[in-house]
Order: sequence, then C-alpha cells, then structure tokens
Amino acid sequence: MFRVLKWIGFLLVASIIALVGFYFYSNEDLPVGSDPERADLLANKVLDAIDNDAWMNTNYIQWTFRGEHHFLWDKRRNFCEVKWENKKVLINLANQKGIAFVDGKEADSDLSASLVEEAWGYFCNDSFWLNAPAKIFDDGTKRSIVKLNDGSEGLLVQYTSGGVTPNDSYLWILDENYLPKAYKMWVQIIPVGGLEFSWENYTALNSGAKIAQLHKSKILNIDITNLKDGQEYQVFGLSEDLFARL
Repeated sequence: MFRVLKWIGFLLVASIIALVGFYFYSNEDLPVGSDPERADLLANKVLDAIDNDAWMNTNYIQWTFRGEHHFLWDKRRNFCEVKWENKKVLINLANQKGIAFVDGKEADSDLSASLVEEAWGYFCNDSFWLNAPAKIFDDGTKRSIVKLNDGSEGLLVQYTSGGVTPNDSYLWILDENYLPKAYKMWVQIIPVGGLEFSWENYTALNSGAKIAQLHKSKILNIDITNLKDGQEYQVFGLSEDLFARL
C-alpha cells in the first residue's frame, strides 16, 4: 500500500513539474497591436475568404463538437437544439430560455433551467470553434495588426463582451489568400497564453461558406464532424418544426 501511494505521489509531482515546465516554455504575453483602420480592412478580407455572405444566408446548420455535443442551429430564428449524453435542450439563443428533456421526458422547471444554462455554455464555446472567423466583427470586438516573426501580419481580435467568457483575445495567422490557418489564444479558461490551434481541413457548405473541421494544438485536437447545412428543416429529416414550442 505504501509503495502504491508513493508511486501515485511521484506521478502527481511529475505531472505538476511537467505542467509548470510547459507553462514557462510555451506561455506568451499578449502582443500589442496597432493600426485598427488597416486591421478592419484585413478582417474584411478574411470574411471574403470564408465567404461570410454565404454563411449569413445559411438558415440551418448541424454539427458535432469533439464527438460529444450535437447541434442543430436555426440561424435565421436564432434557435438551437443541443444534445449530449441522455439530454436534449431546445433553446432560444436570444434570451437563453428553453425546454430540456432527459431520457426523452421533459424535465421539471428547476432541472430544465440548469440544463438550458449548460446548453447555452456549450453553444457559446462550440459554435465559436465551428466558425470563429465569422465573429471577428461581433459587438464588443476590437481589431489590430500584429507583426509576426516571419514578417507577415496577423489579425488580433479582442472580445470585450459577449458569450460566457468575455475579455478573450485571438491572434489570427492567415495564408496568402487571407484564409485563417491558425490562431493563438489568450483566454480565461487556459492558463497558458499564446496556445496555438490550427484551422485546417476546410470544407465548403452547400451554401458556399467555408468551415475548418480540424484544430490541432500541442495539448489536444478538436474536430468538427456531422457537418450539414440547409435552408429548410426538412433537409435534416424532420417532418415538423423542431422549435415550434419556442
């Protein structure tokens, strides 16, 4: 028993040392950007590269985040179905009100409120990973230019409000056609500043909008699967309006 406890203690200490080492090796200070007017011009080129006009005209989109959270988003009316484990929530994204189900049965009011709040958090995070470039002009954002080590220019987008974690910042790294190929993050939920995730494996929706389905980093990968879009709910095999009760 003593040997087991000693081994567990050793693993804990080793893990802490590894995390501390990763922090000091990888942590970067948030860069200071400049030239906001030119940054806005660059940001508009990014929107053109992902065909944001097509994205704005996409009525419905379905996706799965890391194989765990499943979404059907009615973008036109701002409703969403969120499913995970044995739970399902229909949520009005405009006011964060909704209806929750567990094992196919409608939850009581207290549990429903808790599950709706949980679903809202999943949506805020997972929809950002779905198409964060489309949010670079969201209310409460500011943009600036940052000179990168290779001499190219990155687009720094800082969020002062919105979602569930305001005050996050993202430095977009772009290819020669202004399509995002990675970003570095300074976010509240990750203690390491400047953690980089790739934006790759782009696919074009039926509407024409471009979505990156894979994001790689040093610590984990995030994939977007089960991706499908449509202009009417019947495209998703539904015979009636899923959100009629909202």
